[in-house]
Amino acid sequence: MALEIERKFLVAGDFKPFVKKAIRITQGYLSSVPERTVRVRIKGEKGFITVKGIASASGASRFEWEKEIPVEEVQELLKICEPGVIDKARYLVDAGGHTFEVDEFYGDNEGLTVAEVELGAEDEAFEKPFWLGEEVTGDVKYYNSMLMKNPYKNWK
Repeated sequence: MALEIERKFLVAGDFKPFVKKAIRITQGYLSSVPERTVRVRIKGEKGFITVKGIASASGASRFEWEKEIPVEEVQELLKICEPGVIDKARYLVDAGGHTFEVDEFYGDNEGLTVAEVELGAEDEAFEKPFWLGEEVTGDVKYYNSMLMKNPYKNWK
């Protein structure tokens, strides 16, 4: 089983000139309780099911298990997901020896853009590109499973 270690930031500058790859993601949640979130997603032309455990005290690490499944199965599972589908573009941006995943949200979360960087350890040092803004690691309102319940459009 895998442990995911990542830090999350708001995006405060123009990262798009540095994008090496972009992909569209649609995802829903079969379970969004923090102790065990279960999501299904279509990422480009592939389907996935993912189980995540509760985050550590810092919010930077948690259990994650993911398996590729047929897109047709994801489409069927999306029909029984909890209300609220996440629609976003994911951009991959290399900076300082790391790859940042920058998510630009659409629909009810339009206007929100966040960046995540996966690390080998919670205290691993990394270079912060100029376009990174405030760190929101561990702030549950930025979890995708929460954005479907309380979308960005409702924050204002």
